[in-house]
Amino acid sequence: MLILLPVYFLAAVCISAWLFFPALRTTTLRGIRACLHGLRRGVARSKQRAGGHVGGLAHGVAGGIGGVANSVSGYVKRHRWQTAAVVLMVSLPTLFAFLMRHNHTFVYETDLRNPNVQIEALLAGERLVPPPPLPPEAFTTAEVVMVRPNIVTASRKWELLDPDFTQRLLLVYQIMRDQYGYEMALIEGYRSPERQQELLDKDGPVVTNAGAWQSYHQYGLAADNAFLRDGKIVISEKDPWALRGYQLYGEVAQRVGLTWGGHWKFADYGHVEYRKPGVKLGTPPPPR
Repeated sequence: MLILLPVYFLAAVCISAWLFFPALRTTTLRGIRACLHGLRRGVARSKQRAGGHVGGLAHGVAGGIGGVANSVSGYVKRHRWQTAAVVLMVSLPTLFAFLMRHNHTFVYETDLRNPNVQIEALLAGERLVPPPPLPPEAFTTAEVVMVRPNIVTASRKWELLDPDFTQRLLLVYQIMRDQYGYEMALIEGYRSPERQQELLDKDGPVVTNAGAWQSYHQYGLAADNAFLRDGKIVISEKDPWALRGYQLYGEVAQRVGLTWGGHWKFADYGHVEYRKPGVKLGTPPPPR
């Protein structure tokens, strides 16, 4: 890369000079014509001399190139201030960027803020309130138990979730309800490391691929969610209405800075997590 910089400077200067100075264009074209004339003379001379083709051709090329070099050199001497100005103008910005390549001016940290100003205002302003808890029997229906048999004993306490994550998730709930007509329900929030390991050992990839302290659930930064239809929880994405809801839910979650499990190799459509800066999986958080 360092070798390319001088080449770039030289090319930029030559192109700029060619464009800005008509006299240089004339001089250069004159030199090129002289070079071509030298080539023709060399070829003609080589035909006249037996075995002198290479020597005559080389002599012609050398003469032409010398003519171009003399023309350019003479022009630069006559217009040295203009040439210096072009060199400075072209090289200064790139030279500055090269010298400042290790400066923090050009180091950008990951910005996890959402670019949507309205969403940022909601997150920073009014504190959204979790919906009332659903009755326990809502999680014991045949459909729910068939898809998530361990959900009955799951924690659905909003107060165990990280406050920042809670506001983002509640904002997802609000947008899904107001814009798309989907009511959402929390089916599992905080998950203890013991429960996480138990789910991995018992059900494996059907429920999770993560062991204890390998999931954002243990940090209060993840939640599994589903939809409410006619007062009943709908989890399975085999339901076309629910599948459409999950797709919208994934889009909205990403808009507010959450990671959606629907894009994973083993898709988890109801899962969202907040990869909060400073939180490292595998390290138990300090006690609250």
